[in-house]
Amino acid sequence: MPIGVYYDGVDRRQLRCFVAVVDHGGFSRAADELGIAQPSLSQSIAGLEKKVGVALFHRLGRGVRLTAAGEALLEPARQILRDFTVAEDSVARVGELALGTLDVAAIPTLVQPLAELVGAFHRRHPDVVVRAPEVSAVDGVESAVVAGVCELGLTELPCSVAELRAIELGRQPFQLVLPPTSDVVDPFPLRRFDQLQFVATPAGTSSRSRLDEALAHTRAGGAGICVETGHRDALIALVLAGAGAAFLPEPMAVDARKLGAVVVSTTPVISRRYGIVHRPAPLSPAAQAFVDCARPGSPPS
Repeated sequence: MPIGVYYDGVDRRQLRCFVAVVDHGGFSRAADELGIAQPSLSQSIAGLEKKVGVALFHRLGRGVRLTAAGEALLEPARQILRDFTVAEDSVARVGELALGTLDVAAIPTLVQPLAELVGAFHRRHPDVVVRAPEVSAVDGVESAVVAGVCELGLTELPCSVAELRAIELGRQPFQLVLPPTSDVVDPFPLRRFDQLQFVATPAGTSSRSRLDEALAHTRAGGAGICVETGHRDALIALVLAGAGAAFLPEPMAVDARKLGAVVVSTTPVISRRYGIVHRPAPLSPAAQAFVDCARPGSPPS
């Protein structure tokens, strides 16, 4: 009989009883070692023999000896019990955040808040690996979380997917970024945005939506887009090269200022809400710990 046949419907308790009888040389000593009544152990062995369809022991008075089938089962049974132990240990370590991975999707322009959150999480739980796959837009983050590709998403709020739960973390202001030779007032009125030419990401992206919101304040109801690019990393370079102005989240604007761009605030201020989204199912220990680190007012790590 192929060994694989032995395991159909066999449970762990039966295998533990089987191995214990072998290791302790009989039913009585095995029952004492396992802390169960001998009739219960005998019943487990009888059930195992019924499932595999053959006798596993020769009963010799008070002792036992393995049949050929029992000898064939012994090492696979030991391996199965070892695998169970390893699996339980792994699950326990994940629950204790001593092992495991956490997948977090984030829109590109929230990379600075993501880095800060991951840093705080890693200081508390250094053995959990955080994976942050590249996602191009808000709908990509939401889709990744809905599909279970990522357990958490860091994105603009409000979330457009009703089934997802959202935890707001804060607001992120946008600032006007101009070429190094620009001479403008600070704060710059949104109503004068129609005097500028902009480099921008494509329509539908989070940053472009904030620019469109700002342009709605102009008398003309809009302004020129001189460069449209999906390469967000190119926006600051284009501004520095004099291609036009950009309307960027504050962390990106700070980076642009360090490189020589002129950065001013606007009046009124345009900002976006952002936070974490997740499915309504209970979070894994790692995801819950990440959320706890991220919540406003969380104690410093």
